[in-house]
Amino acid sequence: MSNNPGKPSSNHYDLAIVGAGIVGLATAREFLLRQPDLSVIILDKESAIATHQSGHNSGVIHTGIYYAPGSLKAKACAAGHRAMLDFCRARAIPFELCGKVIVALNESELPRLDDLYRRGVTNGVEGLQMIGSEQLRELEPYVVGLKAIFSPNTGIIDYRKVAHAYADDVQQHGGEIVTGCEVTALTNQGAQTLLGTRHLQAEAEIEARYVITCGGLQSDKLCQLSGKKSKVQIIPFRGDYYVLRPQKRHMVRSLIYPVPDPRFPFLGVHFTRRLDGEVWAGPNAVLAFAREGYQRWKINPRDLREVLGYGGFWKMAAQYWKMGLIEMYRDYFKVGYIKELQRYMPELHADDLLPGPSGVRAQAVTADGRLVDDFLIQHGENIVHVQNAPSPAATSSLEIARMIVDEAQHSFDLASHEKV
Repeated sequence: MSNNPGKPSSNHYDLAIVGAGIVGLATAREFLLRQPDLSVIILDKESAIATHQSGHNSGVIHTGIYYAPGSLKAKACAAGHRAMLDFCRARAIPFELCGKVIVALNESELPRLDDLYRRGVTNGVEGLQMIGSEQLRELEPYVVGLKAIFSPNTGIIDYRKVAHAYADDVQQHGGEIVTGCEVTALTNQGAQTLLGTRHLQAEAEIEARYVITCGGLQSDKLCQLSGKKSKVQIIPFRGDYYVLRPQKRHMVRSLIYPVPDPRFPFLGVHFTRRLDGEVWAGPNAVLAFAREGYQRWKINPRDLREVLGYGGFWKMAAQYWKMGLIEMYRDYFKVGYIKELQRYMPELHADDLLPGPSGVRAQAVTADGRLVDDFLIQHGENIVHVQNAPSPAATSSLEIARMIVDEAQHSFDLASHEKV
């Protein structure tokens, strides 16, 4: 039973984790595997775990091709990929290493493709191959392109199942998961942190010696609640997918990705096979009018005011306004979306696509308008804020948890205290 709508069993804990997404659950699990005597609680304002980014993603097991060598993403993804596969095999969680092709459509993209290949090799990605158009056609008969990178170890998975497996481990080792419990305050009291909570309309307080916030779309607000100045503000971007009609699923055998354009912050539309047989096409990336705005017209006035009142947003917009207009056009006009997809798959037609799911990306933006691409983890004396955990956070979740716990044990030795 991964969700517990009941109240916390105590007012005192060694460790409190705010956010029952895949990173928060993995971190609690890692703590308990190392120190089983700790009293641990995970709090989440939603009624179920993995409600937001952990449950609204395309389900790709990444290998680490894209990420800058030496970055936290690059370090965590290679190790995280191996750890994820080992975990899933041990727990009989279904996955498939279906492979991925990153396709260069024209001569101008070939230098970037070569750079991407070298980056993947530097990052320790195993099995990478540079292939020509004939090999590409053998792998993906409906795709056009001059050259491509073939990554045979890229896979697909349902991360909700992974999150629930983490949660089961947490509970089996004595940890608590309380859903429907919103954290409204984080107050430092020397060696303790006081967490104000709202649960079933009732206010309560919990004390914890160590706190880790993994709030995703709310990560900056949780940082501010603790009295720390957030280095970033979260700007929500909604991504909409189309799905191929069942009769057209055969057109995609693996994962089909574009060569990323360094001038733009987002990857671009791509094709993703799913374990359930579906094929997703997308996503686009448009400003969401609510932090948890999965529908086009969902508006949260407070969230929107915060975005429009943030100087970093306008500096970002000044850099990427042309791309933003293109993305909005594709969002509102299917013909624009299909034209982008047809660059890779010319035989695809508009009536081959059906409306699909949506997700919201928590994009961390600095005050000077820079989009934070790497993981961002802010460590304090007895509190840690995971402020930015974009893709490949799900793939890397076990390794990110290891990094967080290593640092936490170094800066605050929970093992030196008796269990509360």
